[in-house]
Amino acid sequence: MKTLIQCDFDGTITEKDVSFFLLDAFAQGDWRQLLREYKEHKISVGEFNTRAFAMVKADKATLLEALKGKIKVRDGFHELVNYCLRKGFRLVIVSNGLDFYINAILKDLGLENIEWHAAKTTFHPAGMKVQYIGPDGKRLEDGFKESYIELFLKLGYRVIYAGNGDSDIAPARYAHHIFATGDLLTYCRGNNLDYRPFESFIDVVRELKQLS
Repeated sequence: MKTLIQCDFDGTITEKDVSFFLLDAFAQGDWRQLLREYKEHKISVGEFNTRAFAMVKADKATLLEALKGKIKVRDGFHELVNYCLRKGFRLVIVSNGLDFYINAILKDLGLENIEWHAAKTTFHPAGMKVQYIGPDGKRLEDGFKESYIELFLKLGYRVIYAGNGDSDIAPARYAHHIFATGDLLTYCRGNNLDYRPFESFIDVVRELKQLS
């Protein structure tokens, strides 16, 4: 059975949430109130990002400049990439984060050829516009990560999921195997899901060797 690893980005590949860092620095409004509404399941993650980043009026160059030297990638990510290449596993980043910074961070790592899917962003003086486009090319209001794992399963993959946040809970439940940290780990522990905890991607590679 062919294997695919679906991996979250913010807080999973990166140690901190890049979008939160940018919102703290540039949002002109109470974006954390929106975050509370999302955490209380009053709004979707897509609505949260759309409304929160509408408060950001800075241009792309300014935002990327602010990230320089501030974002650390979780240890072992290059090892995971290399392991997948050796084993013929398909590694796909599916993130509710924003395309422009994911592209820039991966390029800085020399990993711009990794397949990734994230929110599409455009920059405007009145505020950023964020939208999610599913694998069928249609706009989504919610369920972005789920839409991709459903596609991968239909294509016949054994899907291994790695994530850290609330928005990883729903898609992880579809996966054959789960690697969890952060809020996803807490959920898995509390709901008797089959999972493997990780702190670094070295942990993930070690466990993948056992699975494969």
